[in-house]
Amino acid sequence: MNPTWTAPSVEPAHDVVRAARLQHRLDRKTKPLGALGRLEALALQIGLIQRSEAPQLQAPQLVVFAGDHGIAARGVSAFPSDVTWQMVENFLTGGAAVSVLARQHGIALTVVDAGVRHDFEPREALRLCKISHGTQDASQAPAMSRDQCHAALTAGVEVARSLPGNVLLVGEMGIGNTSSASMLLSRLAGVPLEQCTGRGTGLDDAGLAHKLAVLQQAMRLHDEASDPLDALAAFGGFEIAMMVGAVLQAAHEHRVVLVDGFITGAAVLVAHALAPAVLDYCVFSHRSGEAGHTRLLEHLEVEPLVDLRMRLGEGSGAALVWPLVASSVLLLAEMASFESAGVSDRTATSLSAGQAPSAQRAA
Repeated sequence: MNPTWTAPSVEPAHDVVRAARLQHRLDRKTKPLGALGRLEALALQIGLIQRSEAPQLQAPQLVVFAGDHGIAARGVSAFPSDVTWQMVENFLTGGAAVSVLARQHGIALTVVDAGVRHDFEPREALRLCKISHGTQDASQAPAMSRDQCHAALTAGVEVARSLPGNVLLVGEMGIGNTSSASMLLSRLAGVPLEQCTGRGTGLDDAGLAHKLAVLQQAMRLHDEASDPLDALAAFGGFEIAMMVGAVLQAAHEHRVVLVDGFITGAAVLVAHALAPAVLDYCVFSHRSGEAGHTRLLEHLEVEPLVDLRMRLGEGSGAALVWPLVASSVLLLAEMASFESAGVSDRTATSLSAGQAPSAQRAA
């Protein structure tokens, strides 16, 4: 692919001096060192993202990108492609799992039609960004043309740019999109396709074998698609490409990006290949039950916050762990220090007993 699309620039978030100051603040809270575990690392990461020793989370935005996949016609999913547009309606009427979780936690929910095989009536929570009525069958032709791929990436940038707040929670919907994610993981991370391909919406053993055969055919057809954007165009989908653009733009704006599961992770995989520093801005919410997700997390060298064996998609995992993210920042902001609370810490106790601080720290 001719590299005519320019990704938003992403600066590394890490700063040695700021990290030390944030860590000192966390260490002086009224608790044993490290007692809040990964919540402390999360608070430190968010402080680095926001370039602040007093970070705040404002107006979190959960965006579900929806698109159809031509490869679904090959029987790679247990559900028909009509489920994509039907679930979009379910999101908009508040009946989907992610709708319930967003409502519970007060998170604004936006649904983006990236390329669904259905025409929707305009609504307040719906963004109509349709590139086409679904991608092509990747086992027969590139899922997207170069121009379509670039248009989807740009649309994702514009969606993120238009939203308020400093937190983006990313989700997706698209029958057949575990196939795209599996092929992207295999091609970009060099993982054998068999280890990337799972049951998706619930395929039985015969269905899984058929899915793998179809994906192998697509991989052979696009054997030379090794560049990140080449692979994205070859394997799809429109919703994945828009997520790539949205994640890059959010990182460019120093927003926290809360990543959902396997398909969202595949979008981050592409974004990371284009701008490696994007990982500094990403919080990986959960480990999906989908086969390839663990391999994707291992490749990116990241750890999710929870492992609940979920494999729903929609951004449901991101919404579910939102309270953990919010709690980490509140603990940094509101938890008293030993000094402000007048509480003796181990250092003070050790010094009064004549023990050297270094010995206390090593205890």
